[in-house]
Amino acid sequence: MCGIIALWRARSGGAATIIDRMTPALRHRGPDSSSSWVDASDSLALGHRRLAIIDPTPDGIQPMISASGRYRIIFNGEFYNFRAVRRELEQLGHGVNSASDTAVALACFDAWGVERALQRLSGMFALAVWDAQMNRLVIARDRIGEKPLYYGWVHGDFVAASELKAFRAHPAWTGVVDPDALSLYVRNNYVPAPYAIYQGIQKLLPGTYTSISRRDVLAGQVPAPTPFWSLATVAIAGSSEIIADDQQAESLVDQKLRHIVGEQMIADVPVGCLLSGGVDSSIVAAIMQQISDRPIQTFTIQFDERAYDESPFAQAVASHLGTDHTTFLLTAEEGMRIIPELPTIYDEPFADSSQVPTVAVSRLARQAVTVCLTGDGGDEVFAGYNRHVELQKIWRRLGWIPFAGRRLVSRGLQALPIGPIDEALRRRKYGVLGDQVQKLGYILGERTLEDMYVRLAVHMSDPGALLMQAGHGIDILHDRRRWPIGLQGMQRILWLESVTSLPDDMLVKVDRASMSASLEMRSPLLDHRLIELAWRLPLQQKIRGGRGKYILRRVLNRYVPSSLIDRPKMGFAVPIDAWLRGPLRDWAEDLLDDQTVRAAGFYNPIAVRSMWNEHLTGRRKWQQQIWGILMFHAWLRAERE
Repeated sequence: MCGIIALWRARSGGAATIIDRMTPALRHRGPDSSSSWVDASDSLALGHRRLAIIDPTPDGIQPMISASGRYRIIFNGEFYNFRAVRRELEQLGHGVNSASDTAVALACFDAWGVERALQRLSGMFALAVWDAQMNRLVIARDRIGEKPLYYGWVHGDFVAASELKAFRAHPAWTGVVDPDALSLYVRNNYVPAPYAIYQGIQKLLPGTYTSISRRDVLAGQVPAPTPFWSLATVAIAGSSEIIADDQQAESLVDQKLRHIVGEQMIADVPVGCLLSGGVDSSIVAAIMQQISDRPIQTFTIQFDERAYDESPFAQAVASHLGTDHTTFLLTAEEGMRIIPELPTIYDEPFADSSQVPTVAVSRLARQAVTVCLTGDGGDEVFAGYNRHVELQKIWRRLGWIPFAGRRLVSRGLQALPIGPIDEALRRRKYGVLGDQVQKLGYILGERTLEDMYVRLAVHMSDPGALLMQAGHGIDILHDRRRWPIGLQGMQRILWLESVTSLPDDMLVKVDRASMSASLEMRSPLLDHRLIELAWRLPLQQKIRGGRGKYILRRVLNRYVPSSLIDRPKMGFAVPIDAWLRGPLRDWAEDLLDDQTVRAAGFYNPIAVRSMWNEHLTGRRKWQQQIWGILMFHAWLRAERE
């Protein structure tokens, strides 16, 4: 795991000085060493910060050059199948300069060219490759979007880097907030690719690459990215290769997972596993422990509030597997110590409140290991979220009602005061259901199952209700022209999740949190070979009996008794609702002060105050929307200091 920077200036001179200034900004991504390469004209430079995982010797230092001398690479991530590919290359007569996966990638480029090599290599990566023969710079990002790559222009210089911190270190940097990106942030609580929060900067889409020539640099234009892998193509192709037999599907998923987990355990540094006690993390930990000849190290977070605390379940699974388990108590006070660091960690506005425990557990794990495997992605790949089941139920029961009737009911439910509803339900011992009533009100007014999902997925359907001036950005969720024609209903929803919230929310959360602690996270359930297999499974092998992840549960039962796993899904979240009304209230009041919001010039202070008051009184549950407002203004304050 590393931090990378590529710089190409339109004029000769100065690249060496600038790259030396920018590279230290990514030290947290690679604390072990720093190095760079500059071409003879001093206009092209590659910078690298290294977190040594495989081949920690000097032979693994980047930028690294291929045996032919044609390619020079900077690379963030891991190629998990590098040993198998290395054997194939050696049989073809291609030498490999070091024991690292980076050297194998370069040999692949020599053997097959960049695009074919990307298709042959399995892993998570963001990279920049200088092709000396073609005089072009190629940048590429992994299929699912596990590793970040920003690119764009700074005062005429082309820059590509792992994080925006590197751009801000450029001596000519002047960051201007993009109103289109801000509107999408208000809608989603994250900035979706290809947008970035700054004008002139973009995120490279997952599964794509682009080549930049000197002519492009002089013109100030980057060619449109080209896909080397497409989830839509995989999903549609999978529908013609369905694995209908449950036993066969179970065996194939088990075999594939064992192979992938085995590859991802390869490292020359200590490796552990994040364990929540749920299906996804438990199956990864179980396979790791079966492969390992000693107890693996597992880590989990504990909360004071029982409704959010999964630590007893994680402990039960750890005890059954015999892992070396560590639990960390995350109190509101500890969370408050982390929150001021979030704007720096996440680099652009980002408001998934589970970022707080993700930072905490990353720091916990880094005390013992350098690499951690996780269960991330299982919900998207195998349909594991509660909404997958509940949306189908709602559509079956209410979809037959004429749209006009459903819309009328929707408006009535949205007008109900949530706080009094919850209080009445508590008195009758029905629990807290007001939030669910409000969500039901939102989605009943939509025409199709997919529209229901989109409405449920966004936090603010109308960004103009909060912003002084809304932009016109549009993301994949709202651009039906980008939806695959060959998918319908829940299959299309699973595709949408995998190309929106998965790369732009969950994987951003995990990458920035772990990298802030110099910890490498690996996600076996997001290996593209498992994803391709999962799309060959019919929907009933994912959702059955009112539960998701049917096949994955069957596989897990081979390793862990179902009694340790069968429980309602909790998710990795913090009690942000209670925290905002309690220990975080003073901090929130400071950022939401009318004068502060008005001076910032982006949000409407009247709308913000109204939302905050409704949340404090319990009339509405606005915690996610308010968290988004808070994270933006905390980021803006950090930017302007």
